[in-house]
Amino acid sequence: MSSRNTSPQSTTPTFAQLGVAAEICEALADDNIHHAFAIQELTLPLALDGKDLIGQARTGMGKTLGFGVPLLDRVFDDADIPELDGTPRALVIVPTRELAIQVGSDLTRAARHTPVRTLTIYGGSSIDNQISQLERGVDVVVGTPGRLVDLAQRGNLVLHHVAICVLDEADEMLDLGFLPDIERIFQALQPKPAPTSAPHNRRLQTMLFSATMPGEIKALTRKFQHKPIHIHAEDPTATATHTSTRQVVFQAHQLDKLAVVSRILQSPSREQAVVFTRTKRSAAFLAQDLAELGFGVAAVHGDLNQPQREKALHALRSGAVDVLIATDVAARGIDIDSITHVINYHLPDDAMTFVHRIGRTGRAGKTGTAVSLVGLEEIGKWRVINDELALGQPQPPEWFSTSPELADAFDLPAGISNKVGAPTTVIGVDPKRHRDQAQLRKPRQRSRR
Repeated sequence: MSSRNTSPQSTTPTFAQLGVAAEICEALADDNIHHAFAIQELTLPLALDGKDLIGQARTGMGKTLGFGVPLLDRVFDDADIPELDGTPRALVIVPTRELAIQVGSDLTRAARHTPVRTLTIYGGSSIDNQISQLERGVDVVVGTPGRLVDLAQRGNLVLHHVAICVLDEADEMLDLGFLPDIERIFQALQPKPAPTSAPHNRRLQTMLFSATMPGEIKALTRKFQHKPIHIHAEDPTATATHTSTRQVVFQAHQLDKLAVVSRILQSPSREQAVVFTRTKRSAAFLAQDLAELGFGVAAVHGDLNQPQREKALHALRSGAVDVLIATDVAARGIDIDSITHVINYHLPDDAMTFVHRIGRTGRAGKTGTAVSLVGLEEIGKWRVINDELALGQPQPPEWFSTSPELADAFDLPAGISNKVGAPTTVIGVDPKRHRDQAQLRKPRQRSRR
């Protein structure tokens, strides 16, 4: 489960002290989660009481359990929510498949000692299987907007019994163009006035979580929320990036970046790492290059189908590989505590994507390292990111794979080489396709006349 509260936190209450059901507390304790983080401590009492919330917090601060625990608690045992009958009582809307899988997994684990049934729904997987599971009965649905709208319009996803709705990563929904789908879902969720003689006049509880609050999101809250309570999980003047994340930024030449990355990955403090590239093609090439150097590598990018993506992410979560090469399709969907290093092989196009990328490490109170390799053609882009996030590094130093500064920054042993072992196979991709792509990179031999 994500957001493992494993460090001693004597100053924060336990989930039991916050009034969470014993069955859910037991499931959390199975994962060594006992004390609440700041966002959880602030949201739980209000959410358990059925209040509408707007939660503003950076990624990695524990908000999944901040909304997930009270959601499960109320669905499991709340007099204001009708008894479970196989139609959904709660809905969690997330922007990406990867985040849906992560949130669905967290909720399933937290509910494992209760009768609450969860289902994760997203595009790219069999809709027939999802319909079959809905017909068998589920209590909590986690899904992406497009597939949720599709199933609701088909009549397979019944929404008129939903009592709790969570919108997670609302600003990302906006960026991906999902606002019309979100409005359709919220319109379908609105309770119809019940007769005065009815035992329950259902009121929909809504919880919205977002790192930023653009105008469109504020309009959404005014339209569909009832007197929401706005929660900031931290000081509003805090920096946009985790203070627990060490940032290392330097200029690197394109032809030397592979050697630089291979050496950083040999840092003694590294456990698992995510390397972000700008394009699908560069992700595929870099994954293959690192595999040929002997690293255990998986890849996630837009050219892969959903089973391939899931296979790659499972390999990382299970420890079968310790390096993931990804494009920004995975920037919000990876929530793994053992990620110690994030490497920006290419810079993102904007500051918020930079924040989301490096938020994959330094999570849940742990420390992490974020490395940005600034190409010579990316200096202007870096200065924009640096200025917007007030990072204080407008002119990064120039390092090479053989620079002593690189060795000092990552405690690299003397005599280190790029290759660490025999070539491996990239997890989650078609080896034949990688071989074909590799052939495309080979320079053509000129025929002699």
